[in-house]
Amino acid sequence: MLTVLGWLCSSMLLSVSGGKLPEAEVEIDVLHRPFLCHRKTKYGDMLLVHQEVYFENGTLLYTSRTDGDKHAMWFTLGIMEVLKGWDKGLQDMCSGEKRKLVVPPALAYGKEGKGKIPPESTLTFVVELLNIKNGPRSHESFQEMDLNDDWRLSRQEVSVYLKKEFELHGYPPNDTLHENMVNDIFNREDKNKDGVLSSREFTYRHDEL
Repeated sequence: MLTVLGWLCSSMLLSVSGGKLPEAEVEIDVLHRPFLCHRKTKYGDMLLVHQEVYFENGTLLYTSRTDGDKHAMWFTLGIMEVLKGWDKGLQDMCSGEKRKLVVPPALAYGKEGKGKIPPESTLTFVVELLNIKNGPRSHESFQEMDLNDDWRLSRQEVSVYLKKEFELHGYPPNDTLHENMVNDIFNREDKNKDGVLSSREFTYRHDEL
């Protein structure tokens, strides 16, 4: 279901004296890295993380281990699903690794702020990566869905995949919902309206990253 939701669901450079200021960067400090690293994160991957968020003065704002539903969160790296600072700071990361990210306002919540976060806030995130999965729009996921190996996804193949995802995450089958989701997916992604999704239509385009 998380993969399904992941499917469905910048800072600007300023000119000064004819030149350009460099884009804001994230300060990255690796707090722990496992001895064995079988895979590193890349754009398009789905990551499961716990996080702690601190203001610049060190005041704790939020921790996923004790606040809210106390669950780690899934998100897709590289599509600004969370913060641009996360997309920059959590690349090439191993499962089990923990990093501290100091994220400037331009790569966090900028001039507007959000909720308890004032405008122009520099935030520190301590992020622990628990798991990495192939992203919902990765070539690996496409191959998993392509049951007859013809490099095209039919409505039936997408429907089978959705039902499997629902069962995997403990949701009851819902044929009406599955049909509506398939219709929505094809309306969004079938660019040439030929009734199937090609690998090019399905996978992330570079300008989406």
